[in-house]
Amino acid sequence: MNTAPLALPRHDIQAPAPGLPARAGLGLKTEHFREVLEQQPDIGFFEVHAENYMVAGGPFHHYLGLIRERYPLSLHGVGLSIGGEGPLDCAHLDRLAALIERYQPQSFSEHLAWSSHGPVFLNDLLPLAYDGPTLQRVCEHIDQVQNHLGRHLLLENPATYLQFQRSTLDETEFLAEVIKRSGCGLLLDVNNVYVSCINHQRDPLAYLRALPLHRVGEIHLAGFAEDQDSLGDRLLIDDHGAPVDRAVWTLYQQVLAAIGPMATLIERDNRIPPFAVLQAEAGQAEALLHSAKVRP
Repeated sequence: MNTAPLALPRHDIQAPAPGLPARAGLGLKTEHFREVLEQQPDIGFFEVHAENYMVAGGPFHHYLGLIRERYPLSLHGVGLSIGGEGPLDCAHLDRLAALIERYQPQSFSEHLAWSSHGPVFLNDLLPLAYDGPTLQRVCEHIDQVQNHLGRHLLLENPATYLQFQRSTLDETEFLAEVIKRSGCGLLLDVNNVYVSCINHQRDPLAYLRALPLHRVGEIHLAGFAEDQDSLGDRLLIDDHGAPVDRAVWTLYQQVLAAIGPMATLIERDNRIPPFAVLQAEAGQAEALLHSAKVRP
């Protein structure tokens, strides 16, 4: 991969979502509830998946309520199916609105993907065809979500493994147009950029140059698994089960050089290591954020 500096004009540094600090955060895991409360580590913020908390009570809410008193919170949705062909699930939207009202997170985000068809939920984030009808549908869905919640969301760029022949727009063109029309922000998942570009034999830097980076409100970093496709080419899988790869750290540095410090999450959803390991990765991101802040 080309590791030359990202040839982008430096954007005016955008303020993070209100209250979300331009620091490194971690995904909050049940394994670490007690350790976080007892040790109160120096972490910028925590992020949780909204769907894990769509119940009235129980231990998840008990611990999240206590942790929310001490740390900023980012709420990350995985089940809205914003790219789906059918209408949004209004009951799901109501549960999401209640959760946001309860915890007042500093940031809410969702995926450019679909995961349901009719009454069937597929428990995956599936890709879209990038064409005019899909663009209109996604924008209408985002408008509905933002109006229902009374706040703007951040839309995450996807990790993909296939492309639709009927697409008439590049993924970056599609994302830019959605953001322009809906007013939402961009959750820039740098790992997804790298995974998708390697899988589709594209240049990650060219992909980044084509994005509206001035609309980034949060950054995600994660690890991936590696396999081979039927032709023997590299196939990267966004499994969130490994440390952040060196190539992703390099891309992250180039993004920070272009937009300045931005709230950054270390994602780990599989093969969860001890909290100290995740905290060390957050420390790597924190050092790069500090370097971006002091650079002239």
